[in-house]
Amino acid sequence: MVRKTFENKLEELNTKLVRMGNMSKEALEKSVAALKEQNVDRSVEVIDKDYRINRLEEELNNEAIWLIAKEQPVATDLRRLVTILKVSSDLERIGDLAVNIAKSTIRIGEKELFKPLEDIPQMAEKVIGMTADVLDTFQSEDIVTAKEIADKDDEVDKMHGKLIQELLQYMSRDPNLISQVTQLAFVCRDLERVGDHITNISESIIYLVKGKQFDLNS
Repeated sequence: MVRKTFENKLEELNTKLVRMGNMSKEALEKSVAALKEQNVDRSVEVIDKDYRINRLEEELNNEAIWLIAKEQPVATDLRRLVTILKVSSDLERIGDLAVNIAKSTIRIGEKELFKPLEDIPQMAEKVIGMTADVLDTFQSEDIVTAKEIADKDDEVDKMHGKLIQELLQYMSRDPNLISQVTQLAFVCRDLERVGDHITNISESIIYLVKGKQFDLNS
């Protein structure tokens, strides 16, 4: 009976974590859509709803720590609780990065962009896809797929480097573009950091299954 209760609580935590992940992914999707549309109202909505992600992370942390202290779990159960703590932190940061993108959109405002947004949405699409995939992989505990997702971060890093170089060139040609280009560069940086957090989650999945720490950034 005690074991069943503990397993039920673990399952509840897993369910909450997946819900939190979907909320972070949705915030990212909405912030990128708002940037493409230069929609300030949608950006404000992303910012205003971020408290829900933060509150869910706090709940997960409190409940996981309480279970560790009360049940003193060992081996696999302890790894799962530690993983939940680590993954929830990365998901919370992804939500924060979505907020950063929304704030950049607000700063850009409705002023016409100096060039059509094409490359940044492509980078965002890749990162959002990785986010969806890593959430599915967390549930399936597929370490092969976790590694494959982390490998995609190399592509994100390359896209980030290329975009920053292009933006700097525009800035050097026309100083009037500095403000707008700076905000777009911030967006690129935020998307690149989302990729880093996804890699962290992939590492956590491998730790959960194998019980060993792996550095997938190397």
